[in-house]
Amino acid sequence: MRQAGRYLPEFREFRTKHEFFEICRNPEMACEITLQPIRRFDLDAAIIFSDILVIPQAMGVDVKMVAGKGLEFDNLLKSPEDIDRLNCTFDIKKELGYVFDAITVTRHKLEGKVPLIGFSGAPWTLMSYMIEGGSSSTSSKAKRWLYAHPEASQRLLQALTDIIIEYLVGQVMAGAQALQLFESNAGILGHSLFSKFSLPYIRQISTRVKARLAEQSITAVPMIVFAKDAHFALEELSQSGYEVMGLDWTVKPQNARRLSGATVTLQGNMDPCALYAPKESIGKIVKEMVSKFGTQRYIANLGHGMYPDMDPEAVKAFVDAVHEHSAAMNASN
Repeated sequence: MRQAGRYLPEFREFRTKHEFFEICRNPEMACEITLQPIRRFDLDAAIIFSDILVIPQAMGVDVKMVAGKGLEFDNLLKSPEDIDRLNCTFDIKKELGYVFDAITVTRHKLEGKVPLIGFSGAPWTLMSYMIEGGSSSTSSKAKRWLYAHPEASQRLLQALTDIIIEYLVGQVMAGAQALQLFESNAGILGHSLFSKFSLPYIRQISTRVKARLAEQSITAVPMIVFAKDAHFALEELSQSGYEVMGLDWTVKPQNARRLSGATVTLQGNMDPCALYAPKESIGKIVKEMVSKFGTQRYIANLGHGMYPDMDPEAVKAFVDAVHEHSAAMNASN
């Protein structure tokens, strides 16, 4: 889940003075926002404050976060010819070095208290944003490309994959101790399109990131893949080279365990809306979730991000309940 965000009053206060992507591009500011939830909650890891859209920005897509409106895109991709105006070979260190600097600064500030997670959007999700211009219930404009322009789509997806690999390797070199790949728009594809236009690139990222790190004698870090609503591809995802598979709340824990085998750790998957429940109910929901997953090869988490109107005390209730019930289960085993 995105730990920092508008549900925190300290984040909202910070945002009154600074634009969203201004914060992302300033290592000290990004560090401060990353640390806000760590100070407030007893979390077991921190996730660097950034955004998946920094890659499209670096490629030449104009993305802004407008207060009260959300994301605004100016020069979306409308035809395959538009791929040629993208900068697909930009200098990663030059254009995205601020993310690496934020990771390094944050690692120092954390002083080993918890590990720091880096992340990126996956190729299909980034491609769909670059065509749709934001979230879409159907992603019909982006999916149209897959049917009408399959070769151009694969060319763009491969270009994004190459960038993401270098970006994630750079994050590890800067100090990230785990990596997460977000395929947030996986579910809209269905099994056939997912198998052709998402999964091969997801696999390629895990394989090539680990190979690049090995080439430089850098110890590999755990990699997490989260493909939202891709319940139809759990078995394939569990075999895609990632140590951890994130799950949204629509997946039955028992099914995920059965399909993922004995070596993959599962992460998830409480419905974020459960945080609207009374505090005592949150504890019961967490207890049921942890009991279904078990405490081995499991990372308790939400099944997606939090919403701006959520109560920080509800988040605290969730985190505290996870620690309470997992400790009780471990003690009884």
